[in-house]
Amino acid sequence: MELITLVIYDISDDDLRLKVAKFLKRMGLNRIQRSAFAGALTRAQRVDVEAGLRRLVHGRNDVNIQIYPLTPASYSQRVMIGVELKYEDEELLV
Repeated sequence: MELITLVIYDISDDDLRLKVAKFLKRMGLNRIQRSAFAGALTRAQRVDVEAGLRRLVHGRNDVNIQIYPLTPASYSQRVMIGVELKYEDEELLV
């Protein structure tokens, strides 16, 4: 069963932040804010995302990443205030 997976993060290191963003995009998630990605993932895919993120940030004590599995129904109830932004070029967001 696929759930919407929301990944949010605070990463001060520009290089690491870019690596995390590229990794999440490769894993099939879409950027919804500068430090947030979301997309439908199976449980196995979520495990892979978590493992990959742990490898990327291993040993860092200045990183906070949170992963939220959400049902499509709960995700559809989100409230968006303002305009939906498009994040096409991660290189520009560092």
